[in-house]
Order: sequence, then structure tokens, then C-alpha cells
Amino acid sequence: MFGFSERSLTTILFWVTRKKWLILSFLLSISFFYFPTPDGLSSEGHRTLIIVLVALSLIVSETIPLPAVAILILIMEVVLGVDTPDGVASSFMSDAVFFIMGSLMLAVSIVHQGLDKRLALLVINITGNKTWRIVMGFVTISALLSSFIGEHTVGAMMLPVALALIRNAGLDTGKATKLSSVLLFSIAYGCAIGSIGTPSGGGRNAIMIGYLAEFGMAEISYLDWIKMTYPMLILEIPIVSLILWKTFTPSQKTMDSSVRKLKVQVAKTGKLNANQLMAIGIFILVFLGWIFFSPIFGLGIVALSGVFLYLSFGLINWKEINRNTNWGVILLFGSAISLGIQMKETGAALWVAGQTLTYLEIIFQDVEIVRWFVSVVVTGLLTNLLSSAATVAVLGPIVLDMGGNPVITGFMTSIASAFAYLTVVASPTCMIIHSTGLITSADYFKAGWKLFIISVILLLIISLFYWPLLSL
Repeated sequence: MFGFSERSLTTILFWVTRKKWLILSFLLSISFFYFPTPDGLSSEGHRTLIIVLVALSLIVSETIPLPAVAILILIMEVVLGVDTPDGVASSFMSDAVFFIMGSLMLAVSIVHQGLDKRLALLVINITGNKTWRIVMGFVTISALLSSFIGEHTVGAMMLPVALALIRNAGLDTGKATKLSSVLLFSIAYGCAIGSIGTPSGGGRNAIMIGYLAEFGMAEISYLDWIKMTYPMLILEIPIVSLILWKTFTPSQKTMDSSVRKLKVQVAKTGKLNANQLMAIGIFILVFLGWIFFSPIFGLGIVALSGVFLYLSFGLINWKEINRNTNWGVILLFGSAISLGIQMKETGAALWVAGQTLTYLEIIFQDVEIVRWFVSVVVTGLLTNLLSSAATVAVLGPIVLDMGGNPVITGFMTSIASAFAYLTVVASPTCMIIHSTGLITSADYFKAGWKLFIISVILLLIISLFYWPLLSL
């Protein structure tokens, strides 16, 4: 009665083979749990690092769905005693999570009203029908817009445009293709490189400006920041476009068919109707709210206010939003933020940074090389695990205290925190494009490692030859 048939044993072995990374992750977490806590690290910090290792192994291996990884992070934070259930819940639900949730709902509402097709046609009229020009256009538009209004906002705006083009290309929207990859990554990576452009491009820029001012090292104006960063932003636009095109070269070299279908679909709908005009008006209000009122109310509350207006005016119903919103992305983003907060609060992030500095000084034995390596390489790698703001918040005081020119060191750190190319959780925009189901975790590394290396080299060149020419 309790015996196993050969078929049952085969099934179990197949499951174990498929889930070997899941099993290995749990075995490692149990082993590390009983390891002595390293000197200088709190027991909570030790357990937080265990969660980080487990989460990373599962995200990279894609052994289980990403929403399951998100749920596991929250469970482990409580079970391992990193924080209380209420503490974990409060660290999970933040304004940033509200923003992701509201942005995805706004995108659903825009698609529901057919505005994505009209916006896509507007972009095509600027770029033309050739696919490589569309890719470069997406990178350019995403980069320039995100430099002023933040990558979260631009990612939410551009996603429906890319999806409209992909659908009209006649491709299966249920799986990843080279065309879907190149278009979606042109948005995500365009937003990433653009976020360095101005202080309003990302929260970590404001954090670094604050550190420089508070430590009495420099007062950086909005224009000062642009002079330091915009040359790199402009140089990266063709580089990102070329790397994405070479990595995900689609078979569709022109998108004539997709554009024709778009024009026909838009023509059939006729002129903008009252509901569409109202939907545009609400989105413009949300857009202006993100620019002018987000410092007061937060990006998330502004986004949810737009969702409230769409629902209240009957421009979309809740069933439609509920059916088409990717709740898994919201879970993953909230869990990533929660884990980042725990890394900071438990001192785990600071301990990792300190240990890295110690070992690098032994290896390089040159403080200038160590300073550059931590400011650029370590920051760039860490931002792919934590949020960019959390990375700069933790590493900022450390790198500014390492000597040298604090302005150059500060700018290197802030810019390197935008090298969010390698993982799904690297940035909100990476998570947003992953919500489509057309991007796999492995896809991020295909082009991401190339962009990471080239961005590091470009930043080194600019910091050595361009920045010293400026009187900052």
C-alpha cells in the first residue's frame, strides 16, 4: 500500500530534477542559518543575507514563478525573524508599490480605450517603418523623457505603444520573440540611461545631491547636474540601440505590415470620441501630477488617482482592470523593496559594503582603484540586486568618505546605480516589461552584460577626461 510504483518514482525524480535549484536553495539556507554570524554583522542581518541568496538563486534559475519567489521572500522575512509580520507588511506596501500598481492599471485603461494604437502611430510617423529606426526611436524617446520625469512614468507610457506594434506584427503575444525583446528592452534600457540626465530623473540623484550638500562638499544645481551627465546620456543612446539590435536582431527588418494594420485600425475608429478625449485628459492630469505634485502626494497616489477617475467616469470597469493587471509584478516589486529595506535596516548592506572595501584594498592596494571600483562596479552590481535609491543611500556616505574629488566620486556612484541591465528586479521598468510575459529572466543578461561593461568603460573615460574640465 505504501510502495512506490516505477511511474511514481519516475515522476518524483523528474520533479527533483526540474526543481533542483529550489531544493538546493533551501538546503543552502538551512546550512547558512546554522553558520556562526560573521563579526560586525547582526543576527538579523545574517538571516537577511540568507534570504537574498535564496531569492537570487531562484530568480536566476527560474525554478519557480517569480510571484512565488516574491511570496517566499515575505514568508522568510517573518519565519527567520528578520521582522514582525506587521513590519514586513509595512515595508512591502509603499508608495513605490502603489506607483507600479497604478501604472499597470493606467496602461490597461489606455489600451482599453484604443489609445495605444494612436500613440504607436504617432511614434511611427516620427521614426518611419524600418525596425532599427523604431528601436532607436524608442531608446531616444524613452531616454530623453525619463531624464526629466523619471523612468517609472515613461515606462508606463511607452509599454502600450510597444505592445500595439508587437500585436500588429502578427506575432504570437504569448511567448517571447526577438522583435518583442528588442522593442521592450529599448524602453527599459532607454529609461535606465535616461534616468541619469537630471536630478529629477531618479531618486538616487537627489539622494547624492543631498549627501554632497550635507557633508559640505559641494552644492550641485539642476544645470550643473545636466552638464555633468547629459554627454554620457547622448553617447549611450546609439550604443544601447546598436547592442540591442545586434543581440535581438528580428527577422522583420521593416514593419510595413504592422504600420498598415495600425493605420487601418485607427482609421476605422474614426476621430477621437468623447471617452477617448476624456481618457487623454485624465492621463495628462496624471502626467502633470507626477511632475508637480509627486513631491507632496507621492507618485503612487497620483497614479491611483488616475485609476479612480477612469473607473468613476466609466471609461473602464474593474473586471477589465482586474483581468489584465499583472499582479505578480506588483508582488515581486513590493518584495524586492521590502528586502532592500531589511538589508539597510539590519545593517546587512553596510556590512557587505564594508567587507567589499576591505578585500578590495588587499587585492588592489591602491586607494584610487578601490574608490573607482566601489563607486562604479560594486554600485552597478548592487543596484541589480537592490533598488538604485537603496544602493546610493547605503554606499553614498562610504564612497564620499574615501577621499579624492567628492563630486566626481558622487557622480560616478549615482550614474553607476543606473546600470540596471542584468536582472528583472534591477528597476521598476525592468519589472514592467517583464509583466508582459514576453521577456524571460535570461533575456536580461543576453544584452545586459554587454551594456554593463561598455557603460562602465564609458563612465571611466568621461570621469577621467571630461569632468576634470568642468569647474565643479
